[in-house]
Amino acid sequence: MRMFVDPKAVYLYPKTVDFRMQFNGLALIVEQQLDVPLMSGALFVFTNRTRKRLKILYWGVPRTKA
Repeated sequence: MRMFVDPKAVYLYPKTVDFRMQFNGLALIVEQQLDVPLMSGALFVFTNRTRKRLKILYWGVPRTKA
């Protein structure tokens, strides 16, 4: 399977997350509880209570033109 991004790392959040939470709340979890910079180019994976669904958060690294 080919992905649309080439992440530097993939982090799976070990606790379940309320899926009504939007990306701002997930970003807060990443920065405060995982202690990983959001703009690190990594994928952050979250699961719901039954672990049947996933939410994946990715913040791309900004590219500059030389």
